[in-house]
Amino acid sequence: MLRKFIVFFMLVSLAFQSHAQLTKNALKKPNILFIMVDDLRPELACYGQSLIKSPNIDRLARMGQLFNRAYVNYPVCGPSRAILLSGLYGSSNRFNGWNCSQDTDVPGIVSLPMHFKNNHYTTGSLGKVYNNFNDGKGSWDEIWRPVITTTDWDYQAEESIDIFKKRNEDRQFNSNPRNNHNLPKRGPAFESPEIADEVYQDGKIATKAVEKLQQFRASGESFFLTVGFKKPHLPFNAPQKYWELYDETEIQLPGNFHPPHNAPKEALHEYSELRAYSNIPEKGPLSKSLSKKLIHGYYASVSYVDAQIGRVLDALENLGLDEETIVVLWGDHGWQLGEHGLWCKHSNFSTSLKIPLIFKVPGKSTDVKHEALVETVDIFPTLCELAGINPPFHLQGKSFASILESQSSEGKKALFGRSNLGGETIITKTHSYTEFYNKSGQVKANMLFDLTIDPNENQNIAADPENQKIILEMSKILEQHMAARGNIALP
Repeated sequence: MLRKFIVFFMLVSLAFQSHAQLTKNALKKPNILFIMVDDLRPELACYGQSLIKSPNIDRLARMGQLFNRAYVNYPVCGPSRAILLSGLYGSSNRFNGWNCSQDTDVPGIVSLPMHFKNNHYTTGSLGKVYNNFNDGKGSWDEIWRPVITTTDWDYQAEESIDIFKKRNEDRQFNSNPRNNHNLPKRGPAFESPEIADEVYQDGKIATKAVEKLQQFRASGESFFLTVGFKKPHLPFNAPQKYWELYDETEIQLPGNFHPPHNAPKEALHEYSELRAYSNIPEKGPLSKSLSKKLIHGYYASVSYVDAQIGRVLDALENLGLDEETIVVLWGDHGWQLGEHGLWCKHSNFSTSLKIPLIFKVPGKSTDVKHEALVETVDIFPTLCELAGINPPFHLQGKSFASILESQSSEGKKALFGRSNLGGETIITKTHSYTEFYNKSGQVKANMLFDLTIDPNENQNIAADPENQKIILEMSKILEQHMAARGNIALP
């Protein structure tokens, strides 16, 4: 009798343990692995760019859902990241300039990682996340950045290091704060040394990310891990083997290697970011040979960072974390590679505003491509909904979690972007419209593109009489948005 009782007691205990484990697993919220890539435009094989070698991002797209029409709200690193991490649109008095500060512009706002931290997640920031390194105070349990081993901008070739040092011989006497007027002079715009992946900072970031995933696997804690890679941001520095993936003779200059027809001068800029490098002319157009070399360098940098992303994704799978982790890949803005006669970002064209965005959510459909309009400010509320967390009151974006459930979900009717050129843009499924303002707030120029017949935005049709009704409608919506975005909801 006693033996039967003991067996019965053991079976009941096992049943309770099993039930407790199932309950624990059911209540455990999904982990978040958020991969940020600097200056990554949708120049990827999964976006139909056949020349590009991006097998790991392509693999993520097949395992998840890709957005063909995702846009940032400001095509510069600092504002774009502040908008993402705060869940607020930028405006004339917040999130302006490459090194803007969320903590200064909207003090007290609960950031995306802080909100997850407040909901019992362990949060980590690896590499470049906030562009302002002092931003997001209280958001992270750990902040880690690779040590700069040679020079700013991560030069590793001896020739590049020598050029950088010669251009900055007087830096030892300059201890002023880092700003637009006090940055070290740049070396070459590209290099291709024969070195291992781990020598560059992105290789170190990938190694650290793998280590963190191993720690999370051992601890079992829910995590919100953000991994910020620096390439393909200038300078286009990548190990030689990634340059060798491409034959420069096969690289073509864009078909619109010139400004759009009837584009206002306000829409264009002199790509001063690129001109700061030692082997780039200070003014005038770039030669075709130099342009091809830059495109080659961009492609090599994309393939290099793709390999580092692959290392992180492999670790996630090998550790058995992939089935309980939401993975997001986000480019912080686009980049011109000669389109419209421009380089870099900073413009109101889609080449600056359009980005790659991929969500891989356990249990959701895979290998899906969406045409719905989504924007960066929407990501914060989307992740909250996917994780089953109530969003904070202040968010200005709209969750697109329903789109991940069904391709028939339409998404937004309009998106909004702004640039440091004074341009305010509204994008719909059919048109892109921009107004350029002077310092007094008056419209001094505008441009309209019909994306259904001119997706590359080569013909400004704002002056055509038959388009005035469209302009009035879009201008009104833009005006309403600009008035509303300054108001932050209070509890």
